[in-house]
Formats: sequence, structure tokens, C-alpha cells
Amino acid sequence: MLADAGDLALPETPEAAALITAGVGRVIAAGQRPLALGGDHSVTFPVLRAIHAAFGPVTILHVDAHSDLYHEFEGDPFSHACPFARIMEAGLASRLVQVGIRTLNAHQRAQAARFGVEVIDMRAWAAGARPAPLHGPVYCSIDLDGLDPAHAPGVSHREPGGLTVREVLTVVQALPSPLVGADVVEYNPDVDLGGVTAHVGAKIASELAGQMLG
Repeated sequence: MLADAGDLALPETPEAAALITAGVGRVIAAGQRPLALGGDHSVTFPVLRAIHAAFGPVTILHVDAHSDLYHEFEGDPFSHACPFARIMEAGLASRLVQVGIRTLNAHQRAQAARFGVEVIDMRAWAAGARPAPLHGPVYCSIDLDGLDPAHAPGVSHREPGGLTVREVLTVVQALPSPLVGADVVEYNPDVDLGGVTAHVGAKIASELAGQMLG
């Protein structure tokens, strides 16, 4: 059964992270699996803390233009540019596979090597690289800027040369079912065009829900 657990009322302070973890924990304690919508990518770390408490280390499939592996960004170690560094440092994931990346710099390459991240950047994707089969508890995190801006313009950090909607749906539909959780993040309605990105996000969310229901 798919149900709406409602919205979390979050302050714009560091205390928001603990509230996210607690809110997701309540969903899991009720026997449900969380599909988190909205917010920037910093929300994935507190979501994964609740997932880990219930399921242990998970395999993560992460679709994004950016690897979000900075040790810190603009002085903030919990920035939207850092969640997967925090996730890997905390041992919340046994495996991290990233698809659609196209902004790696030297620091992020070093971080990927440090944490053993499997990065399929867009150049490799175009050459035919695909994720190896995923096993164990699997969590999926979709940043809408992983798609090309032609398909999803309503994001704050547009990066041309990304995935199509069809490619992302194919990746999601190939995930082992049932997923233990998922998120769709980084939608910015202020810069969307005609609601295109909202519709794309809704389609991706519905496919993720299908994979979660098994």
C-alpha cells in the first residue's frame, strides 16, 4: 500500500537533520518504507541514518550530475554537496554506485577513490557502461539534475549533457525489488518551465514506489 506520511516541518537550522531521521524512523517503525520527496541533497544523510538503523549498511544507487562527495563545501560539512562523504564515513553504505556524474574535480575523484565509489560518469555511460548487479538492501537517491536540463530544467544547478528521462526510468526499473527506501531531491519550482520537471519527478517517484512495493 502507498500512503502519504505528510510533510515534516523543518527549521532552517542544523536541528532539521535530527528531525528528518526521526520522521523517517517513524515511517519504518510503522512497517512502511520511506520515499522522501523534495529538499536539497543534504537530506539524504539523515534519511540514511534511519535506514541504517533498521536495515544495516545498504547498497546505494545515486543518480546525479554531481558526486556530492566534498569533505566540506563553503565551510559546511553537511552541505548539499557533501552527503555521500558523510554517508560513507559513517558506514551507512556497503556500496555506492553513482550514475550520470559530469562535474568531478580532483578532490572529488580522490574522495571517490578513498571510499571505493563506483562512478559511471556520462562519458562512460555514453560508451555503454552500466552498473553491475546490485544486491542486498538497496536504496536509490535521484537528484533531478542528473537528467539533462532539456528534460528537467527545474533545478538549481543545471549541467548539460545528462541522462534522458527514459534512461533514468530504465535504471530505476532494473533495480532489485523491493527497495528499502528512496528519495527524489533538488526540484526547484521557481525555475521550472511549464511544470515539466514536476511531471518528470512525479513519474520517477511513481516508478520508485513500484520498485519499493515489489
